[in-house]
Amino acid sequence: LLTRASPGGKARSAKGAPMSKKLLIPLGVFLVLCAFLLVGLWRDPREVPSPLIGKPAPSFVLAQLHEPAKTLGPADLMGQVWLLNVWASWCVSCREEHPLLVELGRAKVVPIVGLNYKDESVAGKRWLAQYGDPYSVSVVDRDGRVGIDWGVYGVPETFVVDKAGMIRYKQIGPITAEALEKKI
Repeated sequence: LLTRASPGGKARSAKGAPMSKKLLIPLGVFLVLCAFLLVGLWRDPREVPSPLIGKPAPSFVLAQLHEPAKTLGPADLMGQVWLLNVWASWCVSCREEHPLLVELGRAKVVPIVGLNYKDESVAGKRWLAQYGDPYSVSVVDRDGRVGIDWGVYGVPETFVVDKAGMIRYKQIGPITAEALEKKI
């Protein structure tokens, strides 16, 4: 109703002025944005792709939580599959996954390395004493620099590292029984 065809075949407004193609650009941008938002509705927010998947684990050498004179890094774990679990005593979600980690640690399926992230060592030790220590060893990332290198968004996060030192999987958020069984 707003347009009508002129004798020359060009679209014109109801008042007879030619319609501008410039009006179609905002409409096109709006439709593209709607498409992106619509696709986002069906995505799992926990499935944030990590650029580190399939790449070598970032190197670090950190002091151990229980024996600060000793250090540990990914190079010390070459030749075996291992998990890096990023945790902190102040992390509420870490308590949610912790019983599964304790069970996995007791089963000794794979070494679990704890990365005590942006935490006080005393608080971390107290937390492990209270809730159980599933880790083969925990290291201290007091300032969070190693977490940044590993692409940590928050705690808890867990990484699967293969025998060659390549990151194969990243779990964002607490480990669930389903994730442990089907993904990890």
